[in-house]
Amino acid sequence: MGEAPAGSPVRSERTGDVAVVYAGDYLNKLSGERIERVCRERLREGCRALVVDFNETSMVNSIGVSILLGVIDAAERTSARLVFAGASGQAAQLFQLLGLTRHITLAPDKQTALKLLSEFTDAGAANH
Repeated sequence: MGEAPAGSPVRSERTGDVAVVYAGDYLNKLSGERIERVCRERLREGCRALVVDFNETSMVNSIGVSILLGVIDAAERTSARLVFAGASGQAAQLFQLLGLTRHITLAPDKQTALKLLSEFTDAGAANH
C-alpha cells in the first residue's frame, strides 16, 4: 500500500454551508494532514458542517486518527457539525473505542450524513 504523492489533492465539494471532504484510500500522516488542511479551509470559508467521507478508505493508521483529532478540534472551535460517513466496520469501531464518537456523528454513507445535517440545520432554523 503506497502513499499518495505529496502533492495529491484531497477531493472536496461544497453545497451551501456543508463541505464534503473525501478521505481517500489510506488515512496516514500525509493524507491526514491534507484532509485537515482542507477541512480548516472550508471552516474558514464559513462552512457550518463537514462530512468526512471514508467510503474509499481501506485503512486508518494511528497517526491518521491523531490528525482527525485536529479536525474535530477545528470543528468544535467554530461550532461546526462534523460527520464521518462511510467508515468501514473496523474504522468505525476504532473511532468508537478511541472516544471520537463523543465529538462526531457516524453515518453509514454520504447521503445519510447530508440528510442528518439538513435535518439539524432545518431544526436549528426553526428554533430561531
